[in-house]
Amino acid sequence: MSARGITHTVVSSASRDVMIGFDRPFTIIGERINPTGRKLLAEEMKAGDFSRVERDAVAQVEAGAHMLDVNAGIPLADEPAILARTIQLVQSLVDVPLSIDSSIVEALEAGLAVYQGKPLVNSVTGEEERLERVLPLIRKYGAAVVAISNDDTGISEDPDVRFEVARRIVERAADHGIPREDVIVDPLVMPIGAMATAGQQVFRLVRRLREELGVNSTCGASNVSFGMPDRERINAAFLPMAIASGLTSAITNPLAAEVKAAIMAADVLMGNDQDASRWIRAHREAAQGHVAAQGRVAAPAPSRVAASGPVSPATLSVIEGGSVHTPGERPAGSRPRINRRALAAAAAMRDAAGGRAERSGAGGTDA
Repeated sequence: MSARGITHTVVSSASRDVMIGFDRPFTIIGERINPTGRKLLAEEMKAGDFSRVERDAVAQVEAGAHMLDVNAGIPLADEPAILARTIQLVQSLVDVPLSIDSSIVEALEAGLAVYQGKPLVNSVTGEEERLERVLPLIRKYGAAVVAISNDDTGISEDPDVRFEVARRIVERAADHGIPREDVIVDPLVMPIGAMATAGQQVFRLVRRLREELGVNSTCGASNVSFGMPDRERINAAFLPMAIASGLTSAITNPLAAEVKAAIMAADVLMGNDQDASRWIRAHREAAQGHVAAQGRVAAPAPSRVAASGPVSPATLSVIEGGSVHTPGERPAGSRPRINRRALAAAAAMRDAAGGRAERSGAGGTDA
């Protein structure tokens, strides 16, 4: 908690900090390294093929994710081992902090044991057994934690009940020596198609979390549009409204152009993008890329260029910097690094393994 009474949650990788707070640009936590609902990814991870994980990690960071959520919840698989391996792989490729995501406590501990830096753990609930097993791990490893506002009675449709669950988790965390700035509350976003007041509930809850508990908040943003057509536009409308209510981070898809643009615009309007510099810079870079791409396709005569008028707005290509703060030699707001050498080495190892498998398979056939 800062001197001004503003809560700052700091998480880190081995070389990069991310600060989450009411007075900071909104923190985007990339959602795609999650096999839930992605059958092919689940099969590949279970078989030890992490090529899609590598691509998802790099693509999300290139698109502007400040953090990445990492989940390895695959039925009938060794989740602790797969989660630990995935975390090590992702940390070798990108330098953004991670959210270690599992409902299995043993998997959380396996991930914490190999993590370099201060992670966000996703998650603890208000269920008594979960509190007693997860909170000691958070204290032991010095992590931050997502507190999901359901308890032994389940998920209440009453936002006041969910608020009290959140309050109880914050208090229990304090009993374990975990400060409130290391507790990020998920108010639980319900699908708007199933509950007409889902959006209003979240906005009210997030406002209370900020004003009464003084904690940061997060959510699975895409939950609000579940089952609806044109989900990206609903998500893009939901997030700025939630940000205005006090939401400080979300697990969402940074590859969704409308969502990215909506978050950047919200930062401008909330006063968390000084002089709108990130917004202006991103549009300038996107426009320059658009012009360069047009030039590669065709080189029109100068008279035709002059007649064409101003370049049409281009899709934003990156959310730059944001809530990222890097200690030491790298300036705050600098873009996260991607370890291209490690990426190439991983690809070479896969190619070599594939070659050995082919030779082995050929030998077996000949025999």
